[in-house]
Amino acid sequence: MFLSKKRTLLCSLLYWLEVDLEFVSISSSVEADNLSTRLLLTSNANTAGEKHSQDYCAMYDICGTRSDGKVVNCPFGSPAVKPDDLFSSKIQSLCPTITGNVCCTEAQFDTLKTQVQQAIPFLVGCPACLRNFLNLFCELTCSPNQSLFINVTSVDNVDGNLTVGGIDYLIADAYGEGLYESCKEVKFGTMNSRALQFIGAGAQNFKDWFAFIGRKAAPHGLGSPYAITFRSNAIESSGMKPMNVSTYSCGDISLGCSCGDCPSSSVCSVSSSTTTSKKDSCSVKVGTLVVKCVDFILAVLYIILICVFLGWGLYHRIRERKPTYRTKSVSNVISDGALYTRNREKDENLPMQIHVNARENRNEVRLSAVQGYMSNFYRKYGSYVARHPIVMLASSVAIILLLCVGLIQFKVETRPEKLWVGPGSKAAQEKQFFDSHLAPFYRIEQLILATIPDHVNSTSPRIVSDDNIKFLFEIQKKVDAIRANYSGSMVSLQDICMKPLDKDCATQSVLQYFKMDPKNLDNYGGVDHLNYCFEHYSSADLCMSAFKAPLDPSTVLGGFSGNDYSGASAFVVTYPVNNAVDKEGNGTRKAIAWEKTFIQLVKDELLPMVQSRNLTLAFSSESSVEEELKRESTADAITILVSYLVMFAYISLTLGDTLHPSFFYISSKVLLGLSGVILVMLSVLGSVGFFSVLGVKSTLIIMEVIPFLVLAVGVDNMCILVHAVKRQRLELPLDERISNALVEVGPSITLASVSEVLAFAVGSFISMPAIRVFSMFAALAVLLDFLLQVTAFVALIVLDSLRAEDKRVDCFPCIKVHSDPDIGIGQRKPGLLARYMKEVHAPILSIWGVKIVVIAVFVGFTFASIALSTRVEPGLEQEIVLPRDSYLQGYFSNVSEYLRIGPPLYFVVKNYNYSSESPQTNQLCSISRCNSDSLLNEIAKVALVPDTSYIAKPAASWLDDFLVWVSPEAFGCCRKFTNGSYCPPDDQPPCCAPGDNSCVSVGTCKDCTTCFRHSDLQNDRPSTTQFREKLPWFLSSLPSADCAKGGHGAYTSSVELTGYNNSIIPASSFRTYHTPLNKQIDYVNSMRAAREFSSRVSESLKIEIFPYSVFYMFFEQYLHIWKTALVNLAIAIGAVFIVCLVITGSLWSSSIILLVLAMVVVDLMGVMTILNIQLNALSVVNLVMSVGIAVEFCVHMTHSFTVTSGDRDQRAKEALSTMGASVFSGITLTKLVGVIVLCFSRTEVFVIYYFRMYLSLVLLGFLHGLVFLPVVLSIFGPPSRCSITEQGEIRSSTSSRQ
Repeated sequence: MFLSKKRTLLCSLLYWLEVDLEFVSISSSVEADNLSTRLLLTSNANTAGEKHSQDYCAMYDICGTRSDGKVVNCPFGSPAVKPDDLFSSKIQSLCPTITGNVCCTEAQFDTLKTQVQQAIPFLVGCPACLRNFLNLFCELTCSPNQSLFINVTSVDNVDGNLTVGGIDYLIADAYGEGLYESCKEVKFGTMNSRALQFIGAGAQNFKDWFAFIGRKAAPHGLGSPYAITFRSNAIESSGMKPMNVSTYSCGDISLGCSCGDCPSSSVCSVSSSTTTSKKDSCSVKVGTLVVKCVDFILAVLYIILICVFLGWGLYHRIRERKPTYRTKSVSNVISDGALYTRNREKDENLPMQIHVNARENRNEVRLSAVQGYMSNFYRKYGSYVARHPIVMLASSVAIILLLCVGLIQFKVETRPEKLWVGPGSKAAQEKQFFDSHLAPFYRIEQLILATIPDHVNSTSPRIVSDDNIKFLFEIQKKVDAIRANYSGSMVSLQDICMKPLDKDCATQSVLQYFKMDPKNLDNYGGVDHLNYCFEHYSSADLCMSAFKAPLDPSTVLGGFSGNDYSGASAFVVTYPVNNAVDKEGNGTRKAIAWEKTFIQLVKDELLPMVQSRNLTLAFSSESSVEEELKRESTADAITILVSYLVMFAYISLTLGDTLHPSFFYISSKVLLGLSGVILVMLSVLGSVGFFSVLGVKSTLIIMEVIPFLVLAVGVDNMCILVHAVKRQRLELPLDERISNALVEVGPSITLASVSEVLAFAVGSFISMPAIRVFSMFAALAVLLDFLLQVTAFVALIVLDSLRAEDKRVDCFPCIKVHSDPDIGIGQRKPGLLARYMKEVHAPILSIWGVKIVVIAVFVGFTFASIALSTRVEPGLEQEIVLPRDSYLQGYFSNVSEYLRIGPPLYFVVKNYNYSSESPQTNQLCSISRCNSDSLLNEIAKVALVPDTSYIAKPAASWLDDFLVWVSPEAFGCCRKFTNGSYCPPDDQPPCCAPGDNSCVSVGTCKDCTTCFRHSDLQNDRPSTTQFREKLPWFLSSLPSADCAKGGHGAYTSSVELTGYNNSIIPASSFRTYHTPLNKQIDYVNSMRAAREFSSRVSESLKIEIFPYSVFYMFFEQYLHIWKTALVNLAIAIGAVFIVCLVITGSLWSSSIILLVLAMVVVDLMGVMTILNIQLNALSVVNLVMSVGIAVEFCVHMTHSFTVTSGDRDQRAKEALSTMGASVFSGITLTKLVGVIVLCFSRTEVFVIYYFRMYLSLVLLGFLHGLVFLPVVLSIFGPPSRCSITEQGEIRSSTSSRQ
């Protein structure tokens, strides 16, 4: 979970790397910025003043060849020529609008055909655009009416021959607009960028496009062999008129442009079913204030409830003041409470004990059957422990130590996929399928070299300079020189990097514009060359990368606005490294070894170099996050230890009697406190040891949270037990004191502990491993802690009591002090907390006005928390998980500042049936004749609404490119020798047929023909056999200028060929990418949107499709985190309610406990919103833990209230006076002193999820358990279970009748 965002931000940078590969080797042939300019070679011109009329040519035949190989036309006019039938059919195959006579020779036409074959792969996906584009050059080259719109304006002398030097080309604006509109959105294959970037220099209108086409090239430069000036108006006297053949709209259904190429098509309109729109939250306008419906409803409901409560309270107070009611009330108090009060005055230390007056009366507590059984058990058990403390202590400790033996198999799980992703996780299964059937996503190593921002002017200096480029070459040289030691062998970047064509590393760096060679820096022109490449990266040969693919500047630069790449303030260098499915294999281990050396190099050498140049350097490797998380686990060990030591010191003090200089060394209980803390730790270790034996790995959450939880529960029980023993009359024998204390508090301790154990145990059914394992360990730890408290700790209390009675010094029991026997033994006084609860806290809460305020405030805050909890966002920001001094902190900051590209998104298709009988080909593709609701067309549709779909562009499609590759129109792509073997494009020598010993190293491949004619295909689709035979050819075909659709590199890992001979392709993927994702909620919503889209399309097409992105596995938990949290909390609270109901037998008491627990959880979620704490596994664990700690606050108070006699006010005061002090000191103060230490943690995650959330939990537990609960009990509490027996006759207590 913690490393997901870092990795997704990094891997998105390499999207261009993966999608660029279709252009490998294109640089060797693409000589112009735009392929269109090269189509002008075949033009023929007439000299000025010649005839402009129908059936007349302006230029005819070829008169020369420039020194750079570009052919130029003759500048002489002549009548149009009637071609022979064979030549006419050739012209018709390419230029169907040219009929009858023509103005071109076969040599001109062959040149035209050779040149347009480079443009066809870019545009063939949209037949309307291709047809319009071809007509532009067909009319220029061969139209019989050429002279009507072509005028030669200048001539050149080439080898002694006059040739065309410049022409005017008259074209109607309507044609230009139609051509541009049909082509402006056409995408090119794997690049997922507009084709006009390659054949139009990114023109924004047809005039810009025409201006680019018409530029005349310098020798060996880029451009047309002669200048072309496009005009829309002709001189009236010239007899010329603009060319204006019909244009085709890309929305013409008959021409079948895909939705990605033609979003304006009627079949591409986005309907409500196409994408999931953002749900508008319901709101209510109150005057000028707009509030959410939930907030408004809660506010109205709160007002109604408070009004009802105030009305009831007013009625009750008025009724109390009536004489008849007052008399009745006094009578009740006298008959039930006064006698109780007199008995209580006999011994203020025995408020809950069953009092006995031999002459007149006695109090009896009517317990439930379960509580009665427990009381009898604890009475006998207490006497046994008091008589045999050593046996009980030794046996219980021996058992727990036996469990601790399992620690020898202790292991910690640190792999995120094992912590946050369940074995049945959909995302985990999809990742496994993707990795095993296609290819695992590559590892990423990255450097971000940036200038230091000028905060005064809010600007950043430019990074693009000759000095900085030279410095970057120095850095690259050191990285190339890295040699990591792995098992005795030296590992370099070349050994592990990703090589698309098995030669050069696909390093993403601005240095690629210099072929990664520092010698080219001066040869190419330094910064000027860079600025040129920023504009022509996709077409200029000199700008191609060393691995033969175009490099998008946005992937190697940062800190720029718009397309102002020269204004960038950062260089982004990314090293993609091969990954493996087996994370423990040699390949992965080699990469990890290199990564560690890489990070060390940056720290030791590169950082000082960068700082000396007044620059900044951020860096990261694939293994960085995991390594830093391991370091984080030990970074705060001292902080946690100090926290526990502080709590131990406080526990030792609070367990002892009131300090007195004369006997504090006897009355103190430091040794008892230390022993109690050791028992708590043993319970945790016993739990970990038990599960370690079973093979369950521990987690950092368990190591950090469970000791805190168990200490909270254990200390509370320790305080309650010790204080209960203190309240016993000292004249009683020790075994009776222990027995009575256990009878008094044993049932409530058991009730609380069983509730907590069950509350945590139900969490073991949650699918998320981190929460499931935490729940298992916590349940057993709490259970063991409870058992040790009632066995070993009770035995320790007995031993400590014997020590004190024998006047032995605490911590040094061997030393005996001879003093007054009454000192320290018979002079026990209530402690400060007990006096505060009895004399201050309880009386204040008994005031009626205070009760009204308490109810109103707590209920109001709960309602507000309900509203606030809806604003809690799922996620966990990676910055807070890492140590504050981690180098990744600065790296993540730079990533957010400089990177503006979303992570790659793959739509994976299972079991694609490509047979002719199956409709699935047309259900998936997006070119001509594909279904309008095909997968790729649907992706293109939702890409039109990126705000809701989170999909940035239409998907790159191997299927579309394959269908284009085999089509007869792409005559430079799928070719075969006469013997049927594969023939490469002409610009990919050598041209050798299998078995042919004579290879052509240069020039045109002989005896090669296109694979298919139109008549060989079925509705422009290959047959099953043709598909099966030619797909491997396509995937092994290198892209080049003659055929840019080659699939090698670009689609090597997009199709699984294993078993494809049976007409089924087991797995294939179509890739696009998400929009930039800046927040955790963006990642969650993008995953949800992609899954909803895939589910809808799968159901519609009856094809199994799923989305995959590298971060999905880590963010899947957040799709259901609310459900996980609510179900876990509901089960935990429900389990507590059932346990309370079974043990107490009181629906009334159980309901009040349920109410308070729910309020604590809801209020804590409201505080999470206020403190900006996200909902994740850590916060869910804390919420579940809050149930366990809140139980401690509620159960003891409620139990004490029910077994005390008197009216509700008296019983509430009595419960606060007795249990209030124990709970307050046992949980609240103990946890406060421990939690405060955590605020000094070096890791933000401890400050947020442990300090802030724990502090909130403790304070909320205290306020609800010791403020709100006593008030509720004093008003709505259950009847007392205590009755008074007088002279053998039982008079039932009437304290509940008010």
